[in-house]
Amino acid sequence: MATNTGSRTRALAVWAGLLGVAVAPIALAATSPYLAWRDPIYIVAGFAGIIGFALILFQPLLALGGLPGLSQIHSRQIHRWIGAGLVLSVLTHVIGLWITSPPDVLDALLFRSPTPFSAWGVFGMWALFATAALAATRTRFRQNLRAWRMAHSMLACVIVIGTVVHAALIEGTMETLSRTVLSAMALAALAYALLRLRVWKRSRSSKRSA
Repeated sequence: MATNTGSRTRALAVWAGLLGVAVAPIALAATSPYLAWRDPIYIVAGFAGIIGFALILFQPLLALGGLPGLSQIHSRQIHRWIGAGLVLSVLTHVIGLWITSPPDVLDALLFRSPTPFSAWGVFGMWALFATAALAATRTRFRQNLRAWRMAHSMLACVIVIGTVVHAALIEGTMETLSRTVLSAMALAALAYALLRLRVWKRSRSSKRSA
């Protein structure tokens, strides 16, 4: 009984901590004075980007199956759903910015923008789209799942790092402390998942057959 109670308490603490880290930047951004001078479409685009950033925190942990209270199957299902949500949030972010300022978005996509945060955002965006395409073709890699996992993990690194740097370089609606905590947690979750999954190491069976 005591063991079950302790496990539930730890699970609740983990989920409360993660949700707090994810929700705080969104809630604090809603109080930003910058919103007073923004068009509604621009605000929607901006919050789509912030929500996408918050969702990234959960992806490595779901891929690992490391969140309490979720089975491996449920973790993978939610991982796929959040992946689809990330694609939708990025599309909303980019399309909204395109509506408000097409030249700026075009310059960013062509890496001609004078603002350095644009390039990092574009790197993360294309890596996300590539990951979605890779996920859709996973069944074709049944004979070489290790290569699939390697590619997926490398793209995940680009997504997380690109998003973190993109957000860090922008002086906008996101509050500094909550953004910093979210960035640190997202990087820590990525590193933890990569270390636990060890996708870059060859399995013993592969070594024997080599």
